[in-house]
Amino acid sequence: MAGLELLSDQGYRLDGRKATELRKVQARMGVFAQADGSAYLEQGNTKALAVVYGPHEVRGARSRSRHDRAMINCQYSMATFSTAERKRRPHGDRKSTEMSLHLKQTFEAAVMTQLYPRSQIDIFVKILQSDGGNYSVCVNAATLAMIDAGIPMRDYVCACTVGFVDETPLADLCYAEEGGGVSSLALALLPRGGQIALLQMDARLHQDHLEALMEAAMTACKGVSKVLDEVVRLHLQEVSVLSAE
Repeated sequence: MAGLELLSDQGYRLDGRKATELRKVQARMGVFAQADGSAYLEQGNTKALAVVYGPHEVRGARSRSRHDRAMINCQYSMATFSTAERKRRPHGDRKSTEMSLHLKQTFEAAVMTQLYPRSQIDIFVKILQSDGGNYSVCVNAATLAMIDAGIPMRDYVCACTVGFVDETPLADLCYAEEGGGVSSLALALLPRGGQIALLQMDARLHQDHLEALMEAAMTACKGVSKVLDEVVRLHLQEVSVLSAE
């Protein structure tokens, strides 16, 4: 992986994109009738399925419920066929537990939980195909599923993974770029107010580069929010046409 040229002299990346160019996003909402909300999202070659149940009564010990707001439960998993290497434990391992926690923290910052005291909202996200930016794709898919479920949020939650190569910020990293020794961070943003829901860094980054990388991440998240907004508007049009029939 170290021998790959992540950014050419002409400014093109491995997959032909420019430095700030996002991967193509395709999505559908309402893919499962049994769930309260659901969405399927492709961001480049990374594909995720998100399902939302709730708000409903808290399951298990009643002591877990909160009298003033809803409790958010998130579960992240990867399909055994999602990567070239077959996973023996697609969920329940340390990485999946960590990702579930990150998703929980992200949506606690966005969902208007105070409207549903003593209740629970379940978010299940599965990566069907992994090609980088798993956390970001899960957040974007879960956002659409939450909207499909009709659960009020302060804003869209949009996420993107960015990296730094040859003094140049790269937006929306693919798997080859993530594995190429790039200093990267993942940002989840509520774009309308510029509120950061989660910021995750797994590698060292010089502080001189942080501002440029944050700016690139926020710009990328705002670009994602426009795409998600188009998906929601198209879904609403389709639903209204079906209702009229």
